Amino acid sequence: MGSDSDLPTMEGAYEALDDLGFAEQTDFADPPDARFTYESYVVSAHRTPELMYAYGETATARGLDVIVAGAGGKSADLPNMTASIAYPVPVIGVPVQEKSVDSVIGMPTGAPIVAVDAGKSYNAALSAAQVLGREHEVVAERLIDLHDEQKAGVADVSVDLHDLGIDGFRDR
Repeated sequence: MGSDSDLPTMEGAYEALDDLGFAEQTDFADPPDARFTYESYVVSAHRTPELMYAYGETATARGLDVIVAGAGGKSADLPNMTASIAYPVPVIGVPVQEKSVDSVIGMPTGAPIVAVDAGKSYNAALSAAQVLGREHEVVAERLIDLHDEQKAGVADVSVDLHDLGIDGFRDR
């Protein structure tokens, strides 16, 4: 993420990855036992461009299969620049604010980035897991299980709304 102030928005990505059984890797000398992990850094395209280049240039060598990058403000360049530097590693951009959308999706032809709607880091992490799920059946199965849980939740709410009526539903 471009700044620690982006963390409240990016927490959705952590939630999704945790829901799918991924583990956060914080100590590279003692990595988690989980097969699938994620890492977090604050890397500013404008204040720490050298760090952004180092992160992107080493992505493939470090075994990264997909990157979720979030940034806010009108010049939310971190996802785009990371996509350019880390290419061909796919990057999913998260505009942290509504005013960041045009910046995050504004890549020229030949410089691809996938982006989600403003603030939708949970969806970005699910999209990253979908990329991994194409080659890792266990991830695909976790995605299907999570999707089934979410569908069941909608069905439960629908039944409650119908059976309780609007007033009863609101009072539950």
